[in-house]
Amino acid sequence: MATPKSESFFLNIRSRELIGFKARKRSYFGDVATDFTEIGAVAVEHHGEETPPLAVSFCKTSKNSHIFAVSDEDGYVSLFDSRRKLPSFACHRENAEKARISDWIAHQNAIFDLCWIKEDTNILTASGDQTIKIWDAEKKKCTGALMGHTGSIKSLCSHPTNSDILVSGSRDGSFAIWDLRCKSSPKSNCAESFVFPSAVVKGAHLLSQSKRVSRRKAASMSITSVLYLKDEVSIATASAVNSIVKFWDTRNLKAQITQACPHAESSSAKETRLHGISSLSQDSNGVFLTASCMDHRIYLYNVLQLDKGPIHQFSGCRIESFYVKSEICPNASHILSGSSDGNAYVWQVNKPQADPIKLKSHDGEVTAVDWCPNEAGKIVTSSDDYTVRLWSLENSRCSSMRSPSSVRRRVMAIPSTECRKLFTNGEPGWLAKGSDSAYNSDDVLNQINSSDPKNMPIIRTPEAQKKKIPSFDTKEAFEETPEASLNSPSSVLNPPSSVKRRTIRDYFLVTP
Repeated sequence: MATPKSESFFLNIRSRELIGFKARKRSYFGDVATDFTEIGAVAVEHHGEETPPLAVSFCKTSKNSHIFAVSDEDGYVSLFDSRRKLPSFACHRENAEKARISDWIAHQNAIFDLCWIKEDTNILTASGDQTIKIWDAEKKKCTGALMGHTGSIKSLCSHPTNSDILVSGSRDGSFAIWDLRCKSSPKSNCAESFVFPSAVVKGAHLLSQSKRVSRRKAASMSITSVLYLKDEVSIATASAVNSIVKFWDTRNLKAQITQACPHAESSSAKETRLHGISSLSQDSNGVFLTASCMDHRIYLYNVLQLDKGPIHQFSGCRIESFYVKSEICPNASHILSGSSDGNAYVWQVNKPQADPIKLKSHDGEVTAVDWCPNEAGKIVTSSDDYTVRLWSLENSRCSSMRSPSSVRRRVMAIPSTECRKLFTNGEPGWLAKGSDSAYNSDDVLNQINSSDPKNMPIIRTPEAQKKKIPSFDTKEAFEETPEASLNSPSSVLNPPSSVKRRTIRDYFLVTP
C-alpha cells in the first residue's frame, strides 16, 4: 500500500462555514519537524512511600482538560493540575505537592485502569480486587460498586455518548457490559449502591479447540483491553493469548462480528498465538484503532477495512510487559507509546517507516500514557521509576494549543435561539474554578464541534453531500474499499437522524 502523502486522513475534509463566517481551523500538529520538551515531573508517593503508577488519564472536557488523574499499585487515585509550573531543579516530591489537587484511597488493591465520565464529575476505577468503583471526584466519595468479575479488572471504557454504559475486561477471560442506572438499593450500613453486569461474555478469547482449560491456562486468556467503538453498539476486545482483536455487537453477543489480526493469512500460526496485546486505542472519530502487540510492534487498523489487516505497523519500542500501553492522538496524526527500555516513543501516522521521536527522562519501564484531548501536543507518561512526566510539543505551527482535531463538520443554519445559547454558556464546573471564564470564538467553535451528535444541527447524508459538493482533487491518506467509498466513515460513526443507523456489523459477514 502506498505511503500516504497528506498530513492526515481527515485533512482533505474542507473547513466549514458557520453562520456565514468562515471558521478558523483549530491547530494541530502535522507533517513538520517536531520535538517534545519535558515541562514537569511529579512523584507518585503517599505518606513518604513511593509507588508505581499504573494508569493516567486527562479530563475529557475542554474546561477541565488541564487536570489528569493517576492511579497506582497501592490503590490511590491522585488528581494533578498540569498548568502548575514545575521547575526542573525542584525535586519530584515538591512538584507533586505543588501540582496535586487531591488524592484518596479508592481500593485496597492495585488500580489498573480509570476513566472520566459525566462531564468529568465522576471517575471509574478498575481494580485487582475484582470490582469497579464509581467516585465523585469533588467529594472523593464512592457512589457505587460494580461487582461480577472473578478476576482482576484490567481495562474499562465508557460508551461514546452515554456515560451510564461501559464495558470492562478482566483477567478471568470475560468482558462485561454495565448500566450504571441499574443500581441495587444500598444496605443501611453502606452508602454505596451495587451494580451487576447487564451482559457477560465468558472465555471471549478462548481458542476454539480448548473447551476446557485449567485455572493457570485460563489466566493466560486474560482480557487486556476493551473499547466501546464510536458506532455506539460495537465493542473491540484484545487478550493476552494472541494478537487477534475481536469485534462484538452488543445487541447480539452470541458470536463476534469479525476479527482483525496482523497475520491474516496465517491466523493460526505459532507466531500469532505467542504474542498478546497489551492495549487498544482509537482516535476521536473512531475510524482508526491501534493495538500494542507483545511482538514489539503497534498495529494500525481502519475499522471499515478490517479484512485488509493492519494498514500500518510501527516499531522501535520494546513491549515486554502488559503494563506498557499506547495511545493514538485524538486527530489520528500521531501515536504515543511507552516502552520497557525506559523511553517513550512518538510516531507520525503517515510516516510509519520513519524513526520515532524518543522521549528520554524516565529511569524505568514507561507504562501508561495519554494525550491531552484539548491541548494539542501535551502528553503525560508514567513509569516504574515512581514518576509521572508532562511533555509539550515544540512546533511553530502549533502556537495556539487548542483542540487537536483536524475534522470539520458541515453545520447548517443554526436557529438564532440555539446560537445565543452557544455564546452565553455559564461558568465551568468545580474543576475549573479560578480559571479564565472569558469565552472567545475558538472556545465557542470547540463547543460546537464537541456537542452531542443528538443535539447537532442536521448533517447532510453522504449521498446528498456527494451530489451537492463540487468535485475537487484530493489525495486520500489511505486506500478505501468500494464499500467504504459508498458509505463513508461519517455515515457509520455520525449518522444523520433521518437515516437508518449503520454499524460495523453492516460491513462484515456474521461469523457462523
